[in-house]
Amino acid sequence: MTRVGLTVHRTFHSMRHSRNFRLFSIGQAISVTGTWMQMVATAWLVLQLTGSGVALGVETALAFGPILFLGAWGGMVADRHDKRRILVVTQTAFGLLALTLFVLVATDVVELWLVFAVALGQGIITSIDMPTRQSFVAEMVEQRDLTNAVSLNSAVFTGTRIVGPALAGVLIAGVGMEWCFLLNGVSYLGAIGALSLMRREELRPQRAPRAARAIRDGLRYVWQTRELRRPLVLMSVLYLFSFNFSVLFPLFAERSLGGDAGTLGALFSLMGVGSFVAALVLAGRANANERRLAVAASAVGLITLVVAFAPTAQSAFVAMVALGAAAIVFLITANSTLQLTAPPEMRGRVMALYGIVFLGSTPIGGPIAGWVGEHLGPRAGLAGGGLIAVVTGALGLWLISRRDRGASRAAEQIDQPSSRSIRQPASVAPRDTSTTVPSASASR
Repeated sequence: MTRVGLTVHRTFHSMRHSRNFRLFSIGQAISVTGTWMQMVATAWLVLQLTGSGVALGVETALAFGPILFLGAWGGMVADRHDKRRILVVTQTAFGLLALTLFVLVATDVVELWLVFAVALGQGIITSIDMPTRQSFVAEMVEQRDLTNAVSLNSAVFTGTRIVGPALAGVLIAGVGMEWCFLLNGVSYLGAIGALSLMRREELRPQRAPRAARAIRDGLRYVWQTRELRRPLVLMSVLYLFSFNFSVLFPLFAERSLGGDAGTLGALFSLMGVGSFVAALVLAGRANANERRLAVAASAVGLITLVVAFAPTAQSAFVAMVALGAAAIVFLITANSTLQLTAPPEMRGRVMALYGIVFLGSTPIGGPIAGWVGEHLGPRAGLAGGGLIAVVTGALGLWLISRRDRGASRAAEQIDQPSSRSIRQPASVAPRDTSTTVPSASASR
């Protein structure tokens, strides 16, 4: 096998080994393309209805807020029941809500409160769908392929970001934003079809036994496990303050760059290019670790600052590619760290907490970012989030270095002579020609 062939094999080996995962990836590619189209169209719809950054933040908060309250329960549901069946139900519900938006916009009866109501419905479904979908990956592949599968799953998610927003921009400018909602509704048929075609006997079901305090036990386990607690704290800060792109980029495209829906679509598409390439590169790399997570956090912050102060649309477009790469490295590292650390019977609840941190922070951070973007400007909103990410990542690296130095000192102390190794009088040990007691390491 040539070197290129070996690289390709290593990058896509989880898809080659699992028919179910191949089907899942194809279905997600179709469905998530529509999701990106709807995300751009919804942001543009709210902006056209209100012209308000705060309204954008509220819509985002409603779409992700329910996971704060229902996410842990959704993780428990994922741990106890057939994940494939749950996903069929959630994908169907998402499709119906998308078609509802299509009807509202196409008949010209859409109002802001109706958009908010649909966003709230999506948020409730997401509370169950996200932990189920994230933990379902581990049922389709072997443990040794999990990091690769998570990376490829992220590559599918981000690769569709290249196509979806670009299509949304073309459709909004050409035939109307309602077509984005229609195509998204139809796209869920791809995900449902893929789930239906899976071979159930090849799945590796991971069910947790019923317990009266299943949610509380899951929360306690995560908090008491340092390998889970530390990454979650780092993620919480970044997702709360630095990943509010869906709120700030519509304002940035219109007010800072003087663009339209096509400009917004280009921003997300170019971010998707960087994310897609980085996800494929990570698919062939070793397992994630906390240092990579902290480095990625700092990189996200630095590049966000570059985007915030980009003087022209062209320079912002170039920086978006790098931002997409840094962001997906952070996301994949965070996801892989949690999935590999969590035991199978806890994985749904652990990924529910990841969802709470990832999406549940948006109801708080989204309105804040929207207010800052509207009153201080979208550049200020992006710069503030970027600065927080840089500081958080640097702090994480400092803590990791201090921990490593402490571990090195502890290891050196073990290898050094025992404190009991003292010089002995010759009369104490007349037959010993040495004047010292050998160290523990020397005796080994």
